[in-house]
Amino acid sequence: MRFLGLGAPGPLIYLLLSTSSAAAERGPYCAGEYAEDLSALAPRVREFERQPQAQYSYCLRNTATYECLSYGTDGNLRRTRKRAVLHGTGFGYKKQGGETLLLTNHHVAEWPAVTDDEHPVDGVPTGCKKVSESLRIVDNEADAYERDDIPLTRVVADPQLDVAILKAHVALQTLPWKIGKSSSLKARSVVEVRGFPLGAFQATNIGKVVSAYDHDDYKEWDHVDFVIDALLSPGNSGSPVLAVSCKTGEFELVGIYHAEYTRGSALNVVVGIDQVRDLMATLRRSPRGHAEDNVALGTRERTRLLETVRTALEPFFPFGPLPAAARPRTDGALVFEVFSRDFPLRSQPIVVIEDLVPQSAGTFGEMGRVWFGSPHGTLRAYLRADLDADVQAQMIRLLDALRRDALSAFAYRASTRDAATSRERFEHMSKLERSLSRTAAARRDLAQLVADLADRLAPHGNEPSVSLAGAFTPSPAGGAAATAKGAPPPPPAGKEREVGKR
Repeated sequence: MRFLGLGAPGPLIYLLLSTSSAAAERGPYCAGEYAEDLSALAPRVREFERQPQAQYSYCLRNTATYECLSYGTDGNLRRTRKRAVLHGTGFGYKKQGGETLLLTNHHVAEWPAVTDDEHPVDGVPTGCKKVSESLRIVDNEADAYERDDIPLTRVVADPQLDVAILKAHVALQTLPWKIGKSSSLKARSVVEVRGFPLGAFQATNIGKVVSAYDHDDYKEWDHVDFVIDALLSPGNSGSPVLAVSCKTGEFELVGIYHAEYTRGSALNVVVGIDQVRDLMATLRRSPRGHAEDNVALGTRERTRLLETVRTALEPFFPFGPLPAAARPRTDGALVFEVFSRDFPLRSQPIVVIEDLVPQSAGTFGEMGRVWFGSPHGTLRAYLRADLDADVQAQMIRLLDALRRDALSAFAYRASTRDAATSRERFEHMSKLERSLSRTAAARRDLAQLVADLADRLAPHGNEPSVSLAGAFTPSPAGGAAATAKGAPPPPPAGKEREVGKR
């Protein structure tokens, strides 16, 4: 290092020299931002970590009760309740007033609202609904004395990050170390993990960074991880992951442990702390959809989709847990159909949306008529103006999702044809496949909304109905302003029919 234009060394130079000397004393394994060996830890830090105030990680117990419906041998409906318990780790990071904010994983802090194949709960059948949930700090999994448990409330959660912030209405010990930079980690950086493996006892695990970057897009997750080889177990979820700063010799928070590789031996992934800073500071989740959902759809995308569905052998694509289809019409319109879970045993769609040719340049299209189908195979047609404001907004959201999912599904099919010709094309296909899986999980709530609207707005009993052929017949006045034959006024907003109600 050169010092230009300087005479006798000043205080700044002495500081730089002393910092450099201190780093040199910590050995050759501390050349970057974070150390490769715990020998770089300052003696005062070692001493502090042995004190009671260093206990800033806590065992969390989350207990849920699920209600399950079934039929007995007598044909009567039965309601049974199942209890589910899990243990994980949380750690305090901030005190405000007499309260404490803690960090943990979203999958530790919240059970799924309904169990299904994508959201299983041990010991609970699929199709059961959560009716209660209790989150507390306990001593360990064997702690049965409830009077000294500390109740926790959820402040904010980000399922994509798999991170949740909790609040305890008491003052607890918090992490004494500063927040670091996960982007500065490198392979071989040493890390320490403080948590409760299996919920059984407090433990400190040591490991090293195996890979400094790993994009996690499993199911709802969509974030950047780093991979470590520390020996961790269920119950460690939510543990703070600390690295040793080469500048200070102190620990810094660089991540939150959240998952293991199911086929990996001692390979675990950690949510990089750089993505969590805003959530910790603002206590608000920043809206961030998947990258493909943020791209505006226009004329080029519509042309591509029309060309694809005109030549496609099959028009079907997945929409969350439901099948859907996109079909072209002679006037250039697209017709989107959503089917029930019983497809193809029941081939009648539960929702049909007319996607008209856009009136303004550069846009994808305009929503026209909408049809809702009943389990009996009948359809009821609505003009857009017939629907109340809430349903219109929901249908516009649905149409946008159907457009995007159709484009993604057909792009994936096209990529499979030449995936074996090069590594780049194979990786492109794999990326599209992961994106489809992630989107399918994200569409679950919207698919349920579709089913609920169909229950409410489809024809019931002797109410007038129309055939599906009407959706594939161009409307004389362009669809949106046309009169939908056989479309009586919809039921008042906010009122559901008892017939067919879920």
